[in-house]
This record gives sequence, structure tokens and C-alpha cells, in this order.
Amino acid sequence: GKLGRYPPWPGKIVNPPKDLKKPRGKKCFFVKFFGTEDHAWIKVEQLKPYHPHKEEMIKINKGKRFQQAVDAVEEFLRKTKGKDQASSHNSTEEKNRRNSSEERGKQSSGEEKRKASLSEGKVKKGTGEGKKRVSSVSSERGSKSPLKRAQDQSPRKRGRPPKDEKDLTIPESSTVKRVMTGTVAGFKWPPSVSEPVKDSDPHFHHFLLSQTEKPAVCYQAITKKLKVCEEETGSTSIQAADSTAVNGSITPTDKKIGFLGLGLMGSGIVSNLLKMGHTVTVWNRTAEKCDLFIQEGARLGRTPAEVVSTCDITFACVSDPKAAKDLVLGPSGVLQGIRPGKCYVDMSTVDADTVTELAQVIVSRGGRFLEAPVSGNQQLSNDGMLVILAAGDRGLYEDCSSCFQAMGKTSFFLGEVGNAAKMMLIVNMVQGSFMATIAEGLTLAQVTGQSQQTLLDILNQGQLASIFLDQKCQNILQGNFKPDFYLKYIQKDLRLAIALGDSVNHPTPMAAAANEVYKRAKALDQSDNDMSAVYRAYIH
Repeated sequence: GKLGRYPPWPGKIVNPPKDLKKPRGKKCFFVKFFGTEDHAWIKVEQLKPYHPHKEEMIKINKGKRFQQAVDAVEEFLRKTKGKDQASSHNSTEEKNRRNSSEERGKQSSGEEKRKASLSEGKVKKGTGEGKKRVSSVSSERGSKSPLKRAQDQSPRKRGRPPKDEKDLTIPESSTVKRVMTGTVAGFKWPPSVSEPVKDSDPHFHHFLLSQTEKPAVCYQAITKKLKVCEEETGSTSIQAADSTAVNGSITPTDKKIGFLGLGLMGSGIVSNLLKMGHTVTVWNRTAEKCDLFIQEGARLGRTPAEVVSTCDITFACVSDPKAAKDLVLGPSGVLQGIRPGKCYVDMSTVDADTVTELAQVIVSRGGRFLEAPVSGNQQLSNDGMLVILAAGDRGLYEDCSSCFQAMGKTSFFLGEVGNAAKMMLIVNMVQGSFMATIAEGLTLAQVTGQSQQTLLDILNQGQLASIFLDQKCQNILQGNFKPDFYLKYIQKDLRLAIALGDSVNHPTPMAAAANEVYKRAKALDQSDNDMSAVYRAYIH
């Protein structure tokens, strides 16, 4: 009950599989969850003894699956007690008391830090660390939480009890069960339960969304990652992937991958696709950018049409609607390489009308189309930590699974073509407006005689504290505007978001004001600097 938003779940310590590497860091146990087939590494401070917390757990969790889990615990205890009445029971109680005492000692000092740690472990692929989760309504409501917390060293070396000696209350594994169905931005969130899936990255999260009020019939299964099932209530639940067997590794698709556009985002994406073992053919308008990737093992495509015709799935990531259209419709463009079965995934941030037009021409030639714009920056792209917003062909979304795992930490499937474009513009509208506000505050502090560094320190101690806020303020304080996200592109996204508002007669006054400031910064020759250079628009 003291572990943040996640409901507790009963489990027992078991021996991990022999081929499973022990996570690095603090000590942890390998735990089997009752009532499920899930296993996970769980930090020792996140475990609680079963008996003292049993009633508290039952009050919190009313669901049928939880009751089944409790029944499974009681059955296990009866069997264990039958095998070894006295010594085993006394040993268990003594060790439970010891563990509970340790917990109480840690709780008062480490409470807030531990709450944060549930969702903030950052991970590099192939190591024992975990990918950082998004702090959003979506991620609060479901993801592979125990595996997010599974980045610690096994405590067995330090004399912790072996298999079956301790029954513990721990947060539910895999996706956290959503007790209530919520509606987020018009999308239905079904309740979620957990299911282990093979050959998937345990730190990568899929979210499958649909714009319908009848969730029981609208979700399509994502093989290896999501499994749709009908509950007795008739509502649809998503079972999200949970795999401890691979410890973060990815099995690359055997499909041939093409990639068009090696800018700030595309370069990091291609690098990660290659690192994870994908076969990649690259093309860029200025060919010299391809050289580095050829050295890393990529193949060179002479034209977009050639790349599409020789590859099974071709991704593109270019600057704006005009570039996206030219790439598809221009001479030796994507469309010339499309034939039945060819797949095209556009990762550019464009407007819904543009992406809908491109989808229509691709599909008219027998191709399959997915839009998949990404939220992030150059650093996140390099780190394989992007957030992918996809919409269109669901089967193609499934086929892109290993690619998305290589380049990102989370993917959302948002339904029909156009939805991802709209959502991406809204996300970047918020980000761009916030960046302008940060610059406005820092410059106002300066002209009123206040320390900009102190302002940053204050903000970092408050509720606005974030990596984005800190990094952008540091850019400004250091006068370092090396592009992580081009200012000209965030202005383009603001412009397109305002147009989206116009199309539905919805006011966007904050975005409109921010857009004017970015236009001023562009006039001051800041287009090719980082978005944080909007600061210079405020300097008198």
C-alpha cells in the first residue's frame, strides 16, 4: 500500500532461470506472481510480508483476479504447512518479521524516492538497467511496472531466503491492473491484466487505443506484444507483454528495412536499428550522410524508389509536409517503388491532411501504410528512447514491433490514419509553448535583477521539475544552442497545430502567442539552432 499508484499483488520468491542474467544495482528477488504466470525481478525494498498486509491488500483490491491470486496464496500456504508444520512456519514468520522491520526502518527516509523509482528507472538496452517511463496518464494506467523496477542485483549472495521461504506482497506484475476504465482524449482505456509473451523487450511498452465507445470489438491483437481478450463482463482488456527471459534483448525482424532521411532523428533511429541486428538500406537527399551508416553495416539505396522496391518495410523521417509529399510523389519517389505488399511507414511530423493523402496513394498501388511520428529529440533518438505514435495499418504496426523496440521506449497505436498526426501536433504544441514560457521567465528574471540560475534551482525543486526544463534552461544559461530539436521545426509544428485548431474552430491563443515569438527568433537567424534559442527573441 506504500508503493505509489500501483496496487500490491501477492507473490513468492523463486529461483530465476539459469540463463537469466541478474540485474545490476541494488539487491532484488526473482518473484513468481500468484494467480498469473508472470515473473519479475523486484527490488527488496518494494517487498512486504504477506500476513501483516493481507487485510490491507484485500481492502484495496476487489477484483476477481486478485481474489483468485489470494486463494492461490492460501492454497500454497496450506500445502507448505502440510509438508513442514513447525520449523518451516517458524522460520518464515521470523524472516517475515525481520523483513518487515527492515521495511519500517527504510520507509520514513526513503519514501518519496522509492515512489519515484517505481517509474523512473532509466535503461540502456542489453544492460541490466530499465527504460524510463513516460510520466503521463497513459503510463500511469498500465505498463510493465515490475520489470521497470527490475534493475537490481540478486540478493541471494547476501543470505536471503531461497525458494518458497517467504510470501510477499508486491506490486502487480506486467501491466498494472486498471480497476477503472478511463477515457483519455476521447480514447477508451480498457482494464488491463498481465500475460507473459516471448521474444520481446521487457522495457518496451505498447498501448493500443481506439476511438470507439464499444471497446469489446475494436482492438486488434498485437502478436508477441498485446493480446486482446474478452472478460466475463464483456469489456475488452489488453494483455501487455512481459518477458524476463530476454532481459531487454530484441529479436530483429527478418524483413528487409529501408530508411529515408538521415536528419537529427533519422540518424539515431538507423543507428539503433543496425545495433539491434536489422538489415537496413539507407537513402538521404545529401548522400554523404549515408557514409557513416554504410560503415556500420547499412546498404546504400540510390533513390527512394529503389529502396522501397528492394525492401519489405521502408521508413521515412523528413522535415515537413512539402518534403514528405516530394519524397513520395516526386521523381524516383517512394510511389514508384510501391507494389502490392510493400510497406511504407512515415515518421515525419506533418498535418493530418498530408498524411491522409499519402496513405491514399500508397494504398491505391496495393501498398500498406502506417504513420508513426515520434516524440523526442536527437539525444532520445540516439539513446533509443523515443515515444512512437502510430496509426493506420494495424498489421503493419505489428510487423514493425522489433523496429519500434530498437528505436523507442513506448509505442501507441491510435487507430485510423490522421490520428497520430493530430496527436503529435498537440504534443509539440504543448512543448513549444512551454519552451517559450521558460525563455520568457528567464529573461524577465534577468531584466528585473533576479538570478536566472536561482530561478532554475527553484523550478527544479517544484512540481514543474523535468529533464526538459533543466536541459533547456542549461542551454540558455550556457549560451549553447546546438540543435537537439531545430527551432524551425517546432515553429512549423506550432503553425500546423494552430491550423488544426482553425479546422475545428477551436481557439489556440497560447500556441498562437508562442508561434509569434518563434517567428521573431527565425527572423533573428535562429532557425537552425535548438528550440531553446527562442530565448534570443526576448533579448532587447
